[in-house]
Amino acid sequence: TMRMMISYNMLYLAAAAVLSCSCPMTSAFQAISVVRPATTAASSTSSLFATKQLTPRQLQFWEDVEEGLVGIESYYEKQGYSMDRIKTFCKRAQGDLPLPEPASAGHQPSEEHVDGLTASAFWDATADATNFPWAAELEANAGVIIEEFEQKLLQTRTDDSSLFSGDSAWQSNVMGTGWSAFRLQRLGVWNVKNCASFPKTYDLLKDLNIPLAVRGVCFARQTPGSGVAPHSDGRNFILTSHLGLKVPEGCWIKAGVAPHS
Repeated sequence: TMRMMISYNMLYLAAAAVLSCSCPMTSAFQAISVVRPATTAASSTSSLFATKQLTPRQLQFWEDVEEGLVGIESYYEKQGYSMDRIKTFCKRAQGDLPLPEPASAGHQPSEEHVDGLTASAFWDATADATNFPWAAELEANAGVIIEEFEQKLLQTRTDDSSLFSGDSAWQSNVMGTGWSAFRLQRLGVWNVKNCASFPKTYDLLKDLNIPLAVRGVCFARQTPGSGVAPHSDGRNFILTSHLGLKVPEGCWIKAGVAPHS
């Protein structure tokens, strides 16, 4: 199975092959299935204990964040905006607040949680032009991406194993050993060398103005007989959108409690 994956801050793309993209969100649902229960209460003792578990590097990070928010808060308050959601996010991410309640069955709340976002187990991006105005055109141009991808495979001979590599040891533990990826963008930075192999795909993604998140864009592959392990992305403000490129019969993806194919 290949797909393209895109993550975005609205939470948005992935490729048996799949093209995947990550995007930032105004609404979100933590993704595939429940791994642990949500915490429903926390005492002052547990808050202090959680904070003490932060590494020195993490403690320094949050000190820097809180210091930086002082100037930002002053700017937005003058325009009538409140930073309360951001302050709550920071406290929860540090372990000083309990996790939110699950929005529905199969929802795994996370410590990186922004209050007030719409929770949905599954987003049909191509049918929702309001939230995903780029999705239908991306899907309509899937043939361009497939053609370019297959040309790349031919250039690397019939064995395409050299094109993909496990994202990391941590990622393999989360996703399962059958998952591997070829990245076009990561942490907000386009991989110039990799994008040069997919110029039409790169131009398409740029022209559609997809609000990509730092998680980035990649081609992803599942080996025969394998599957992505149940997992959560660990935050509720990024969606990952999956565009199937080569999907065998019988394959499906499960978000929350319902499978989709």
